[in-house]
Amino acid sequence: MRRVIGLVLIGIGAFLIVLAPLVRFQVASSLIAAPADQYGVSKLEAIGAQYFSIGDLKVMTGDLDITVTTRGDVTGAEGDRVVWDEFTAINDVTNGNPNISISERRSAFNKYTGEGVNCCAVNIDKKPVQLQGQIYKWPFDVEKKTYSVFNSTTGKAFDAKFVAEEQVGGLSVYRFEQAIPPTKTDTITAPASVLGMTETGDVQVDRVYDGVNTFWIEPATGSPVRQEQQRHEVLKTQDGIERSLALVATAKMTQETEDGLVKNALDSRNSITMLKTTIPLVLLLVGLVLVVTGLLLIRRRRDV
Repeated sequence: MRRVIGLVLIGIGAFLIVLAPLVRFQVASSLIAAPADQYGVSKLEAIGAQYFSIGDLKVMTGDLDITVTTRGDVTGAEGDRVVWDEFTAINDVTNGNPNISISERRSAFNKYTGEGVNCCAVNIDKKPVQLQGQIYKWPFDVEKKTYSVFNSTTGKAFDAKFVAEEQVGGLSVYRFEQAIPPTKTDTITAPASVLGMTETGDVQVDRVYDGVNTFWIEPATGSPVRQEQQRHEVLKTQDGIERSLALVATAKMTQETEDGLVKNALDSRNSITMLKTTIPLVLLLVGLVLVVTGLLLIRRRRDV
């Protein structure tokens, strides 16, 4: 009887020992991913921002409230790909001007690496776009190096360079900075008089954007926990002369949004630790104990 029990224990132990690396390297990798059914609301604010008000036909100064709603399109998810739709609304709370800017964005990306995938009618404000670089999340196990990150204002990807390791909400995170060079984002028609020009009638002006985006990323999960956008947008006539500000603002996440992102990143990191370390280690230790116990039972029977 001891021999039978010993063999059973050895068999179960061997199975657990083999299972441990499978959980560590295969099961964990397949379970840890961006969700297809994502839903989240992020809030940002820009204090003392300046923007050109179309309704008032002048540059206004005020505090901006920015709401970003992200919803996963489950029907578009397939294999390693997830699809998220985003809606952004900007309100001037100082002057009571709602919806001074409204934008939409549809993105597809690899749920493991966070890199853009060009499919599923991806677009910005209904205009098709070619996605490049990191979209919403960064890869798991982020390194201290330069990553290409997609910028929705320009519809292009630019390098985000590692700057420092810092603390956000008690989490050790990596800070990356992305500098956007002056880039034309749109061409519109506006009254010359509004732009301070002596000409009569309307003129064409280019909207030119540059700025610096800063990302604080929890490295184990690749999850953003804080973001800051320094935006500088101007209106230039076709001769390249700057005629008016379009938007000058520094947008920062609210404390409530940041706290929520920190909590989510911490929960995800704990899940990753459990799947990649705790469970495999327990399986390995239990497996070894069972194998040794089984061998001892068989040996005792032989000695008897």
